[in-house]
Amino acid sequence: MSGWDEGAVYYSDQAQFPHGGGATGDAENGGTSRHVILRKFKEFIRNFPDKSQPNVFPYREALLENQNYLIINLSDLLSYERDQTLPELLRQNPADYLPLFETAAAEVLASLKSRVASESGEMEEPEIGEVQILLRSEQDSMSMRSLGAQCISKLVKVSGIVIAASKTKAKATYVTLLCKNCKNVKIVPCRPGLGGAIVPRSCDHVPQVGEDPCPIDPWVVVPDKSKYVDQQTLKLQENPEDVPTGELPRNMLLSIDRHLVQTIVPGTRLTIMGIYSIFQASNSSTSHKGAVAVRQPYIRVVGLEETNEANSRGPANFTVDEKEEFLKFASDSNAYDKICSMVAPSIFGHVDVKKAVACLLFGGSRKFLPDGVRLRGDINVLLLGDPSTAKSQFLKFVEKTAPVAVYTSGKGSSAAGLTASVIRDNSSREFYLEGGAMVLADGGVVCIDEFDKMRPEDRVAIHEAMEQQTISIAKAGITTVLNSRTAVLAAANPPSGRYDDLKTAQDNIDLQTTILSRFDLIFIVKDIRKYDQDKRIASHIVRVHASAEASRDDTKTSKEYNWLKRYIQYCKTNCHPRLSDSAASMLQESYVKIRQDMRRQSNETGEAAAIPITVRQLEAIVRLSEALARMRLSQVANEDHVSEAIRLFNISTMDAARSGINQHINLTPEMANEIKQAETQIKRRMGIGSHISERRLVDELTRMGMNESIVRRALIIMHQRDEVEYKRERRVVVRKA
Repeated sequence: MSGWDEGAVYYSDQAQFPHGGGATGDAENGGTSRHVILRKFKEFIRNFPDKSQPNVFPYREALLENQNYLIINLSDLLSYERDQTLPELLRQNPADYLPLFETAAAEVLASLKSRVASESGEMEEPEIGEVQILLRSEQDSMSMRSLGAQCISKLVKVSGIVIAASKTKAKATYVTLLCKNCKNVKIVPCRPGLGGAIVPRSCDHVPQVGEDPCPIDPWVVVPDKSKYVDQQTLKLQENPEDVPTGELPRNMLLSIDRHLVQTIVPGTRLTIMGIYSIFQASNSSTSHKGAVAVRQPYIRVVGLEETNEANSRGPANFTVDEKEEFLKFASDSNAYDKICSMVAPSIFGHVDVKKAVACLLFGGSRKFLPDGVRLRGDINVLLLGDPSTAKSQFLKFVEKTAPVAVYTSGKGSSAAGLTASVIRDNSSREFYLEGGAMVLADGGVVCIDEFDKMRPEDRVAIHEAMEQQTISIAKAGITTVLNSRTAVLAAANPPSGRYDDLKTAQDNIDLQTTILSRFDLIFIVKDIRKYDQDKRIASHIVRVHASAEASRDDTKTSKEYNWLKRYIQYCKTNCHPRLSDSAASMLQESYVKIRQDMRRQSNETGEAAAIPITVRQLEAIVRLSEALARMRLSQVANEDHVSEAIRLFNISTMDAARSGINQHINLTPEMANEIKQAETQIKRRMGIGSHISERRLVDELTRMGMNESIVRRALIIMHQRDEVEYKRERRVVVRKA
């Protein structure tokens, strides 16, 4: 029977809560009136102790530090109260008791502040401000599909990805109404969330003798005198890993207000606590127009946390221990090798590709020149080569490890999907921009698979994004420039599917010079058949497959992923290396030497190299040196970093430029003679303008006793001289005049 006579003698709470206290409240809440609950909330904020340190009250401290909002953990509320009325009330009808909690927090804050002197010089109480209460909870989040009618107006916890955020609107909390007839003023509270205010139909003014009575619906809203808070709506889509097979992901409308507004960008993963509510959709489809009782659900957010720590858009918070660990790791002499061993550990070999991918993840430093020119710091890498050389695996690894990453495939992506598209909004009929893959991955990495299968006009759309790092748009009345500061990692196959050593570099790398010069490193990944290497690869792959189940429970790998992610982020935010003078002069000499070599080679062969060596490649080496310095958290890129960068550049891009056969290289006189004979036979076999399948031609000439590779080489040389041309994906040979 405790509490039945509480509040009957000492005070009256009718004035403060007009319909909540008194007899009705007692009957509902089993003897706890709202005033008692308010007092309990105040006691909780004032007296909740810190478990580790006595005489420290964390919520009091938090209120004084940040007077706008207070983050409350529901588990603390559970442990503080033995009979657990408060957390249960908050769970069952949060919409009633959260405002009470906020009032309690505001009163506690006012009582914690010291008195202030007024204008007249007298000491008076500080005025009570507003405090927003944000809830956190340790419980598991529900699935978005399990939210049903039983959850309405209860506290729920869901997680997902934000896919869209509206612009901020002002939402009235109290609306001031003015009567048209008698100028009577009335203040009406607004329902929180997406609900509106309920305006009474009639005026309660009693007319005097000879006065007109007030008509029905006399109220006019006075917007200037009303009170407002910020409000924003988000769209939350469920996490891709939670979607059942073969279904589309569901999304849910969220409404956030006051201090949560504009803290979230699309693409963030969130876990939210909120009140599952309903609203009447204004532009609902015509089928629902007559159905008065059908409402749309939404969640009114009362607390949120970002799930992935490594979201590179917000400023990341690193603990002191983490910073110490990072600095200790960076001072290790073989930190570079350790990082490279963490890159794609399930892939065997490809040491230099792993080093390049590590450089791409860390990136060089971006520079702003005084005249407003921006130099990019991101490193672009192209992997070109045979099928089954783990190219896509590298891309998938980078997508998982980079703080922000987007993975697309060449055939399935269009120019608009990669850059940005203009879309018309259904309800307002206005055009708005929606960013594509390159814009969404701003500050991260874009992985493009099957780069060679993209349509050429779509590939051109990436040019500007790869060098200037902006995307300019002028369509449908929208002219704007979007940022896309991304690194690009692309994988491609040669035109014939496999890398053919009998062809020149130009024929193997069937991409335009313009796009090739934008890649800092171009790796040609060949599938070389060697007995001992094949044996090692086979044993590695069998071991990976055999131990896959066992290592799934092992949390070490995921920990390493997360550690690498955090380390990359720490390096990117805290380290911006520059070249030292000695390294700069060394770089200058080596660049001039590379240009001379290329010029000499083109003079000897009489044709330009397939991969151009331009100033962009010099900048590429600068960026690589900076990335190598950044891995060790060093602010200066020295000669060691430059020499390693030059080595990587030589082994990748220079090697690709020299690859394939050249016409006049390594031809012995006998071979040259044989090739001439083969050419004569081919000309004899084919009249001018006649077609023949390449396979058949080679078979006929080998039957005459010629070597197959000699015949193929003769065909290639004739093709270079423009005497024959290929049709139908190089299957048919046509002799030209």
